Amino acid sequence: MKARALSGAKEGFWLRAEKQSGGVGRLGRKWESPEGNLYCSTLVACRREDPAPSSLSFVAALAVHKAISAYLSHQDIRLKWPNDILVSGSKICGILLERSGDAVVIGIGVNITVTPELEGRTVTSLHQEGADSDTNPAQFLETLAKLFAETLDTWRKLGLLAILKEWQQCAHPIGTRLSTSDEKGERLEGEYVGLSDDGALRLRKRDGALIEIHAGDVHVG
Repeated sequence: MKARALSGAKEGFWLRAEKQSGGVGRLGRKWESPEGNLYCSTLVACRREDPAPSSLSFVAALAVHKAISAYLSHQDIRLKWPNDILVSGSKICGILLERSGDAVVIGIGVNITVTPELEGRTVTSLHQEGADSDTNPAQFLETLAKLFAETLDTWRKLGLLAILKEWQQCAHPIGTRLSTSDEKGERLEGEYVGLSDDGALRLRKRDGALIEIHAGDVHVG
């Protein structure tokens, strides 16, 4: 998809793989890609008047959340900053943004039928969470592509704040205990108090200090 973006592929184009031999996640981590799950990419053409390209992570996460919600009857589907989707507290999706010329390529992996092992994380799939047994990656992508286009349109027409407001309605509740690490590896803990206007994670530490996190892995509890 990065090569196609450089050669003129249009926004709205999607690629889907049945399986991957070299799937990667954030920070180059290996992403297990057995047949039966969704592995897809799309691209967004950057426009001068658009919000910051990095905020497309919220667009993608929100669209995936909506798509998953269309296939599961229970309500324990949460967004975790910045673009994780947890179902019953377990990871079900991975999202990766990469720049390619004047476009942003958005890679999305969703566990549909298979639950690969992920070191240090509990993982689940749509089938494991009760989705219909005939739910498949191609069907899910049709739903996701439509919802992504709608969410992208909101991002462009109403701005990032509209996306962040909707994102927060789907995220862990205010007051949830979260932890992360800063650039030096120092552990930071606090209560979630929402997002800043540019999408940074806001935490209130035990001493009352309010800090903003702009990058890093976040853990609940």
